[in-house]
Amino acid sequence: MPDFNYSDVDWNAIERLKKWYSGDVHDSMEALGLWGHLEGIKLLGALAEGEVVCGPAVTVLFGLSDRKGEPQDVYHNAIDNAPQGGILVCDASCAPGSCSGELMSSGAKTRGAAATIVNGTVRDLAQVRKLGYPLFGTEPSPVGVTGKKEPIEAQVPITIGRVTIKPGDVIFGDIDGVVCIPKEHVEAVADQADQLGRHETAARDRILAGEKLQSVWPV
Repeated sequence: MPDFNYSDVDWNAIERLKKWYSGDVHDSMEALGLWGHLEGIKLLGALAEGEVVCGPAVTVLFGLSDRKGEPQDVYHNAIDNAPQGGILVCDASCAPGSCSGELMSSGAKTRGAAATIVNGTVRDLAQVRKLGYPLFGTEPSPVGVTGKKEPIEAQVPITIGRVTIKPGDVIFGDIDGVVCIPKEHVEAVADQADQLGRHETAARDRILAGEKLQSVWPV
């Protein structure tokens, strides 16, 4: 039975990270010797201008399957048990087909999930955007999953590009892309982002006041 206990999530660090954007967050990770960019993943659903999503990962791994009839029990269970503010992260790269669209997004939003990240295609974008749900994926495709693949495990480590995402790791997404912060480093990354963000804010104010860029940045 997958573990959906998120009682140890550092929500304070998550709220601090929400003040910044993905560039700040990843720069902060690199300053600490970390890498978290989920390459190839982009926003395809809805996110208000300047808005970000940040929350603990709920992971789902897909595998090859020729079964028919949308056999997505594992994924449905993960959606239904995701914590308020959690982010679904699916590795569905094993075969063509869009595992997430209007119904999966509706279920996730109703449950209180903050977003869904898919390493693979997604669909029903007009309906997902009307729903106002942040759905991320590699590209749109109308192709479904039935007869091609199905979710085989939830709450297990999954890998997207150079990054392994574990349940409870913190996912940060905005219009520029998606970053994964290892759970054990989230407080340190938030501290670093606060410092970097303050420097950037002060630099921006000085530049907009008329100072030359070279005299202001880097600090």
